[in-house]
Amino acid sequence: MKKVISILLALCMVLSLCAFALADEETKTVGISMPTKSLERWNRDGEYLQEQFEEAGYEVELTYSDNDITQQNNDVANLIADGVDLLIISAINGESLTQTLTDAEDAGIPVIAYDRLIMNTDVVSYYVSFDNYTVGVLQGQFVIDTLGLDLEDTSKTYNIEFTAGDPADNNAGYFFNGAMDTLKPYIDAGILNVPSGKTEFEQVATPSWSTDTALENMQNTLASYYSDGTVLDVALCSNDSTALGVAQAISSDYAGDNQPLVTGQDGDIANLQNIVDGKQTMTVYKNVSDEAIVTLELSKIMLAGGAPAEELLDSLDVEAAYDTESYDNGTGIIPSYLLVPFVITADNLDLLVDTGLYEWDADNQYLVSTAETT
Repeated sequence: MKKVISILLALCMVLSLCAFALADEETKTVGISMPTKSLERWNRDGEYLQEQFEEAGYEVELTYSDNDITQQNNDVANLIADGVDLLIISAINGESLTQTLTDAEDAGIPVIAYDRLIMNTDVVSYYVSFDNYTVGVLQGQFVIDTLGLDLEDTSKTYNIEFTAGDPADNNAGYFFNGAMDTLKPYIDAGILNVPSGKTEFEQVATPSWSTDTALENMQNTLASYYSDGTVLDVALCSNDSTALGVAQAISSDYAGDNQPLVTGQDGDIANLQNIVDGKQTMTVYKNVSDEAIVTLELSKIMLAGGAPAEELLDSLDVEAAYDTESYDNGTGIIPSYLLVPFVITADNLDLLVDTGLYEWDADNQYLVSTAETT
């Protein structure tokens, strides 16, 4: 009898181990590589992605690479070595991951380019982002509408300066070109003037989207072209981290007595405070929680062996488009899911509260992130 019991106990142990191994095998692991923690938005992206995937039952390995290209390659290589089932990567430099992703391909690990397109590799299966060109268009159109620009009326002119983003970030060119293409007719007509003459992306780019670099560049521009009292009407900044530096330069170094229009993008807390305080005029908001939702649903289908297409969006309460024409990474068009951004000013900050990701502070004066208060 004891022998029978021992056999049964052994059998139960074997079955338990098998069940555990099977359960473990069925739990997929997602590797997420974010570029840096130094910009507020990437902390939000990483948080929302990890939260969405873990709630859906996936294991998550999340890394941040401190804006260090070598570190990101090492981070991704480690995720590959760990045997993750899917890679979601927001690249520091879209050109720098080609060899590392070849290793992902060899390991059979699919790749989603998140928010920033990864260039010159056919390993990328999909791209999830916002309509980046439209971000720039919204900024440019805001300037047109706010100043009341009219190509038929050249009686009044305005001065504008541009601050673009990181040359290593593929999105930065889309942001800048969307704004420049929108405003160029007014520049050509002499309605908008650029006293510095800096109208090319390379002339106004800001490596790493650095606030300090944007501050220094704008200080130099103000000293060189505006110290005699020349009026600056618009400082068009491609994102909020650069807008933060530009607004600081205007506060400390601008000789004029007007408050220039200052654009931005992302909805960072410090910039929303600047909007309330009148130091920044607008930001283009991108709901990264929705971006995480689209990425999750896309990943579910991929991990199940499917090939998602436009119909994926039919089941989501997210405003987005499926694009198979716009984003060529050098090896071909990457199928893209592009979410829709929108303009935030001091007049519609409650739209951010409606997302559930922000709330008013105790004094009902500034917005704070709900993630910081839970």
